[in-house]
Amino acid sequence: MFDHASARTELWSLLGDLPDRDRPISCETVLIEEREDYILEKLALDLNGIESVPAFFVKPKGTAAQPRPAILYNHWHAGQYDLGKRELLEGNMGLQDPPYAVELARRGYCALAIDDWNFGERRGRTESELFKAMLWQGQVLWGMMAYDSVRAVDYLVSRPDVDAARLGTLGISLGSTMAWWVAALDERIKVCVDICCLTDFHTLIEVQGLDGHGIFYFVPKLLQHFSTGKINALIAPRPHLALAGNYDRLTPPAGLDRIDLELRETYAERGHADAWKLLRYDTGHFETAHGRAEIVKWLEKWL
Repeated sequence: MFDHASARTELWSLLGDLPDRDRPISCETVLIEEREDYILEKLALDLNGIESVPAFFVKPKGTAAQPRPAILYNHWHAGQYDLGKRELLEGNMGLQDPPYAVELARRGYCALAIDDWNFGERRGRTESELFKAMLWQGQVLWGMMAYDSVRAVDYLVSRPDVDAARLGTLGISLGSTMAWWVAALDERIKVCVDICCLTDFHTLIEVQGLDGHGIFYFVPKLLQHFSTGKINALIAPRPHLALAGNYDRLTPPAGLDRIDLELRETYAERGHADAWKLLRYDTGHFETAHGRAEIVKWLEKWL
């Protein structure tokens, strides 16, 4: 039997020297705005004790009376270092309309998006420079990014307007990878939705596709311990919807086949075969209209 607890501890151990997991979190509310479809809070979070993490928190209007389910929204990369958390409010060229802030708020969900290291208001260094500086200090860039995201979950559950028992995470591309990593690392995430980056690492090597992913993506010694399927098995039996394009070079089709087979078996063994679904489209690296509709249905069903 797969030991989730020890595997999760092992996965954390590969992410470099991280700040104290239990250090206090503080939040400064920079501004509150009422927009057409939601209330927007602009925040400065102290998640890691190293640098401030700018964030957006979005909630439906009139939510004071009861806590709402919440989504940790993870932004993409695409070389758009200036975009970051604004993707929640504005969308991007790979996503359908409306932006997820509107989509989620209209359906009664709160949402939190942070600027990852080197994105949005945290930009100013090259990705390579940041990776190298951290490596010298025993840190792993992806580990520091994942740490901030899990601490963002800590912040979410501290809010009285959030139902801590109904947390989900979603994202596209980099945000897709972050969604399934966070769900694997943190059992408080009840629903995972990843769009266009459920990549089988071993297949990526086989097809010589490593340069399609930025240097942030790589964790030393990871493949000595985990496959993509094994990391995602840590999410089971919690609901997990993945969406992929068959022509997307970042997710080779043979790798999708491999992951799907492994997770079908994993979820069936746990007695929750209906809680795993991979939807594949004859498209590239973007969300389809059908995919957006399926995401909405998935969240309504499980969250």
